[in-house]
Amino acid sequence: MNRVVVVLGMATEAACLAGLGLPIACSGARPWLARERAERLVAEGATGLVSFGIAGALRPGLEPGTLLLPQAVVGPAPQSDAEAPVFPVDAAWHARVAAMAGACGLPVASIGRVAGSDLAVTTVAAKAALARATGAAAVDMESHVAAAVARKHGLPLLVLRAIADPAGRAIPPPALVGLGPDGETRPLAVALRLLAAPWTLAALLRLAADSRAGLAALGQAVLRLGPTAFLSG
Repeated sequence: MNRVVVVLGMATEAACLAGLGLPIACSGARPWLARERAERLVAEGATGLVSFGIAGALRPGLEPGTLLLPQAVVGPAPQSDAEAPVFPVDAAWHARVAAMAGACGLPVASIGRVAGSDLAVTTVAAKAALARATGAAAVDMESHVAAAVARKHGLPLLVLRAIADPAGRAIPPPALVGLGPDGETRPLAVALRLLAAPWTLAALLRLAADSRAGLAALGQAVLRLGPTAFLSG
């Protein structure tokens, strides 16, 4: 029986998978919670893991709504002087989904690596530094968790992401309080933070539009690829 666990951060990302009946570890952009929930679902029986959702671009030219099917995940280094771990995705699974995307005319950017981060990467300078350090084209806060859990349990891994914020745009501080631990949006918390920094409103609205583009791309990917893309191996 195929039972793929999907690791993601937001309820709006999970909504893209509605109707597929997949077990979902939704973390609210809290990597420790993603790990805890993914481990629990894997313990109940899993055949693979998928990291799914929006991501931030680290490489110029990746615009909001660009779909990514990376070949590997780079995790945070355990110590500042240590080498960052690299987790390849399952080659056969990746090749099959890439072929499916090509067959249905779904545009997917070819990138080698996505970085996983325990902390939000919010500034243009921080994005550029992470790109240099890891060679990754994008970053999110769940892929390294899914990759580590997959490696620990000997399970195949796939990453399917879509760009929200491009490399040349910072994430405004009010956005950082916008998610609860179950991935639910917290508009009141954002509004209160915005009162203290009203000059960030334009950037916040732009980020919301970028995020909608990323989510729309994910929804289209699920619709056009179909449930067989989530069959592991």
